[in-house]
Amino acid sequence: MTLQRDRAFWTISAQIALVNFYLGGFGPAQPLLREDQGTSLTIAGLHGTAMGLASIIAGALNPYLVHKFGRNRASWLGLGLFAAGIVMFVYCQPVQLTLLATLLGGVGTSTVINNMVTSISHHYKEDAGIALPQSNAIGSAGYVSGTLLVGTLAGTSLSWRYGLLLAAPLSLILYIFGREKDADEHVPDLDGPQRGKLSPQFWFAWIGFVACISSEFATTFWAAALLRDRVESTAAISTVCIVALGTGMGIGRWFGGPALKRFKLDHQIQIIIGTQFIGFAIFWFSHILWVSLISLLVMGLGISMQFALSSIRLIGLSDNRPDLAIGKSSLAAGIAIGGAPFALGLLGDTLGSISRAYIMVPVLIAIAMIIIVKVPSHEDTNIIK
Repeated sequence: MTLQRDRAFWTISAQIALVNFYLGGFGPAQPLLREDQGTSLTIAGLHGTAMGLASIIAGALNPYLVHKFGRNRASWLGLGLFAAGIVMFVYCQPVQLTLLATLLGGVGTSTVINNMVTSISHHYKEDAGIALPQSNAIGSAGYVSGTLLVGTLAGTSLSWRYGLLLAAPLSLILYIFGREKDADEHVPDLDGPQRGKLSPQFWFAWIGFVACISSEFATTFWAAALLRDRVESTAAISTVCIVALGTGMGIGRWFGGPALKRFKLDHQIQIIIGTQFIGFAIFWFSHILWVSLISLLVMGLGISMQFALSSIRLIGLSDNRPDLAIGKSSLAAGIAIGGAPFALGLLGDTLGSISRAYIMVPVLIAIAMIIIVKVPSHEDTNIIK
């Protein structure tokens, strides 16, 4: 059966593309911002910490926002915070204000992502395993576009900041033309926001989710450094590696769902984690540029669907409390985003090279795989009613 991509799918996917456009440009912008502000590496690195903290805050707020406004309006509220954060980031010079702007924009970004997961899962029900990764695939296109635009502007007389700023007016245009003006008014549940104690199985699966996201961000954050270490590539060529990784993620997200549809959810995740490990092993041992780029593409294929499918697993283990589960997943993402790249960098300083530090990635992959085997998903409860 062919997936019906309706207006809701494209609107939600456009929201994800916009926030990923910003995330794609955020990494390349950090050394440029540091140069503008004249800050140390430690101070500049706090922008990444602010992004991780924002994810944790958004996760804590998610059940309350959804209860009061509904998933649809909560997504638009998140997009508004995201746009405000971008404008503040671009036009404010002091580091204190850019940190605040990163926090504000990060809360908006995570709010959009959180409600994308539950909205797509609710809208497509048993087809969520295909629709959710494909929506993320469109987000990958935004991510790659943001990376390329900011990187390109950095080599011209135009300010790199205009690349990030583009997402703000596009967000306004999407709100004007994309929202459903005649949508049903949300009525808050009389029982209040989703709350309560989650099962031990949920929290074990949550640890597996942290491992998946940590392996993704440790890879994306330090892949260029390992490439330079192994093949002595230029900074420009090293940037291409991020594009190769993002391209693999986009391809995997768009085609992975239909290709793996005949497998059960847990088997799907095991297959893509195995693909990530194969790509990683080749990348880690490679000293040839083209082999490294192909391995990054393969690694991107493996990383591609882990967020979406792991989120569906958490929903299935939440005792029909999807908004609470996704809020907790945002906490996991914040820990991974803020902690994994820092831990890998610290390990690199301790062991003397980023190459040795990369041993952390297969350890994270092994943790994720073991938890999936030991804590199977509830296949019959993954659909949001």
